[in-house]
Amino acid sequence: MDTPLQNLAGCRVLLVEDEYLIADELGKHLSAHGAILLGAVPTLEKALALVEASERIDGAVIDINLRGQAAYPVADALEGRGVPFVFATGYSAAMLPDRYRHVPRWEKPYQFEALVQSLPALIHRS
Repeated sequence: MDTPLQNLAGCRVLLVEDEYLIADELGKHLSAHGAILLGAVPTLEKALALVEASERIDGAVIDINLRGQAAYPVADALEGRGVPFVFATGYSAAMLPDRYRHVPRWEKPYQFEALVQSLPALIHRS
């Protein structure tokens, strides 16, 4: 029987985070559990370019505030492709636009391992 952590094996995960230390640590946790990290991108422009250039994305972790720019265009692009994602942010649920209230949200500071363990259910649900 597969454990949830084994279910990340081979999953292509996009990480959109502008804080280097958070991106580095979360990327290590994702990789340790078998995910293929497509990139830890710090800007809206780089994230959108990577979404456009990637043939397959199985899931994503998105920080909403990227150096003062909202990452909602990345969320829109992923939703348009049917890619599940989670917001990992300091924003409260009340701060999210109504159209994103359904998106799972991990409020900073979060535990890296707990976030990583929640991803297989999100990815394999879609």
